[in-house]
Amino acid sequence: MDDPVVVGLIIGVALVLGIVFGVIIGIAYRKRVAEATIGSAEVKAQKIVEDATKQAETLKKEALLEAKEEILRLRNESERDLKERRAEVARMERRLTQKEEILDKKTENLERKTELLEKKLHEIDTLREQIEEEKVKHVQVLEQLSGLTASEAREELLRRVEAEMKDELGQRMIEMEEQFKEDADAKARNIISLAIQRYAADQVAEASISVVPLPTEEMKGRIIGREGRNIQKLETLTGVELIIDDTPEAITLSGFDPVRREVARLALEKLIADGRIHPARIEEMVDKAKREVDAAIKQAGERAVFEVGVHGINPELVKLLGRLKYRTSYGQNVLKHSVEVAFLAGMIADELGVDSTTARRAGLLHDIGKAFPHDVEGSHVQIGVNAARKFKESKEVIHAIEAHHNDVEPETIIAVIVQAADAISAARPGARREDLESYIKRLEKLEEIALSFEGIEKAYAIQAGREIRVMVKPEEVSDDAMKVIAREMANKIKGEVKYPGQIKINLIRESRAVDYAT
Repeated sequence: MDDPVVVGLIIGVALVLGIVFGVIIGIAYRKRVAEATIGSAEVKAQKIVEDATKQAETLKKEALLEAKEEILRLRNESERDLKERRAEVARMERRLTQKEEILDKKTENLERKTELLEKKLHEIDTLREQIEEEKVKHVQVLEQLSGLTASEAREELLRRVEAEMKDELGQRMIEMEEQFKEDADAKARNIISLAIQRYAADQVAEASISVVPLPTEEMKGRIIGREGRNIQKLETLTGVELIIDDTPEAITLSGFDPVRREVARLALEKLIADGRIHPARIEEMVDKAKREVDAAIKQAGERAVFEVGVHGINPELVKLLGRLKYRTSYGQNVLKHSVEVAFLAGMIADELGVDSTTARRAGLLHDIGKAFPHDVEGSHVQIGVNAARKFKESKEVIHAIEAHHNDVEPETIIAVIVQAADAISAARPGARREDLESYIKRLEKLEEIALSFEGIEKAYAIQAGREIRVMVKPEEVSDDAMKVIAREMANKIKGEVKYPGQIKINLIRESRAVDYAT
């Protein structure tokens, strides 16, 4: 027993047993504590559930109460709305009843009036029958008295009325025509005078020759060259004839094509300034002059387009416009004439309230056919129309070009305006010239046309052919017939004579009574 090992073992066993008992006791304690805690939690949970159940019952009761109150409120509102609608329906029923009563009264009145109207119509029918019977009796009496039937009397009356009305209508038409003509003439004069006053361009008659001054007489020989080779070369390259006559220190260039003449003039001036005149140099200077003329043509066309204020014209048309700078018509520069027509057409269009831009465009392009060389077939009008179509001009512009010399009847106001502007530009004093022979032939033709009508005694072309004064035989031509003759004479002149501007036909009828007192 006193062995320390045994003692230690006993002590160890005792300690282990103590620990085991302690653990067992602790577990038992914790179990009792846990059971007590669980019981307490169950009690609390049950209390919470009971409280929640009571609160839920309370909320349920409150919700039911609120729902009942809301239902009661909605019911009251519904009853109130129903009462109001019933009242409105009652009012409408009363109104409808009143309207029905009024409609019934009106229907009764209408029926009474219809009965009265039927009686009146019956009475009218009876009176109409009586009137027809009386009319037949009166017609029979009138036929017996006049010896004519009713249809014959009607025709006679219509014939007399027609004759009277015809004379009166003719006189009225003459008065109205005179009044309209006076008003139209006054308005036209006002518009044309305004256009002319607003645009006053200088007019210079141009010749078909050019004169190149020379520094010395010796230069003529150098230009001619040995055996005439220089002058022949220059004439061959330019297509222009060089006239070297007795005019001191000057050479005349003659040619129908002004563009070629301008090329020759520039080339000759450059050769004179350079001093070296031989075939190779001549060819070089002619090429240089052609390039300068082409550039001048393009610049002139662009300047004209810019000056007139039209845009979007095809560049090829612009070049053709520039070529008009070297074209003349009766001595009038065609490009200046075209620009003037454009301005005048635009101003007249403004006065009439028409599109002035289209009028200016048509006026500028109306003579574009004159820019083409002579080997192109057709009149300048048809050539211009083809060019305008080719370069996509508008229908109004094409029609104005086609109608400006009455090749077709003008169908638009723009075409008429271009016609008027063309005539104004051509008819200006000094704007154009014509040779004496054609001038005399035109005057003779005017007098010949006037004398070709019956009842004409004498005819005189005056005012440089812008007026023809005609004396009629008073015993053969009446005052009314004079107007017809003047119109027919104007149409014949328009169809057979070419002239700028307009010609006034002035018919004069004079009756004289002579007697002697002896």
